Amino acid sequence: MKELNVGIVGYGWVASAHIPAINSTTLGQVTAVCSSRNLDADELSRKHGGSIEVYRSLDRMLANPEIQVISLCGYPEQRLDHITRAAKAGKHLIIEKPLALSLKDLRQIQKLVRAAKIQTCVGFECRFSSQFLATKAVIDQGLLGKLHYGEIDYYHGIGPWYAQFRWCKRKKSAGSSLLNAGCHAMDALLLCMADQVVEVASYDTKSKSPLFAPYEYPSTSVTILKFRNGAVGKCTSCLDCQQPYYFHTHLVGSKGSLLDNKFHSSALGTNKASWSTLAMKLLDSGDVSDHPYATQFEAFFNALARKQPMPLTHIDDAATSHDVIFAADLSAQLGRPVKLSELTRL
Repeated sequence: MKELNVGIVGYGWVASAHIPAINSTTLGQVTAVCSSRNLDADELSRKHGGSIEVYRSLDRMLANPEIQVISLCGYPEQRLDHITRAAKAGKHLIIEKPLALSLKDLRQIQKLVRAAKIQTCVGFECRFSSQFLATKAVIDQGLLGKLHYGEIDYYHGIGPWYAQFRWCKRKKSAGSSLLNAGCHAMDALLLCMADQVVEVASYDTKSKSPLFAPYEYPSTSVTILKFRNGAVGKCTSCLDCQQPYYFHTHLVGSKGSLLDNKFHSSALGTNKASWSTLAMKLLDSGDVSDHPYATQFEAFFNALARKQPMPLTHIDDAATSHDVIFAADLSAQLGRPVKLSELTRL
């Protein structure tokens, strides 16, 4: 038997990736699923291995003392309610992105988690990808020098052919292009630039294609960021493109540059006339089955066992990225730059 029993809330597309990833870890196993669907416990247990109990009531599942961790895979508009109930029950939390759809809800969630003294792991799993573990290592070893510019962009056409389109096209369910999916690129940019954002300026637009007409909000946005140390950055979130998935990454520093899996470094004396290549698995798919959940969850469960906060994707890390996103969306709405300090007055 493993040490940590996990209950899944919501049995949809994301849960189908969370369950095998959790079960693949050394310490965690899924023992319960809560869903509004009529699920068969025996069928779920056969499909995923182990013994899985099915609940229709979240409160009943939270009352089970044998469950230590809850993985929240429901719709984003349910996030505050689910976190409130799970935190009050004293359960540690795996929380899919976005954390919240408003700054007010985000602040309430942060207070709930602090008061409950529980540990958290937020779904910015790209920080645990091969691409960004390698990229961060290149940065931390000084091979690019001091970064003064970075752009990380999310291009993923999420149209009627995509399962999540049925709900993410609604503003009340997804919020914005950045909150819906581009948050991965924004979070990765903040990870790489490793400095406080002081101001953002954002503009948004929408495709004229009838395929993307059901979106209730602008499905493409571009945000320019100004950092405290003087560096600048750019993040595009494009959900209405018709092209292959692309997680564009370009970092420029005083000793070199990195472009996706290619780099040049004067610190290594590489040839500036041609790129050198890093052996890494690129983020080249929006399929959740390809996301590095297993690596992330292994780190979370190990942190729980050591009674330490989650590295890289703790709620405080995620809240910082959400603050920048809320500022960017506000900038697009107001049509002017927004300082991050303005959020404290909202």
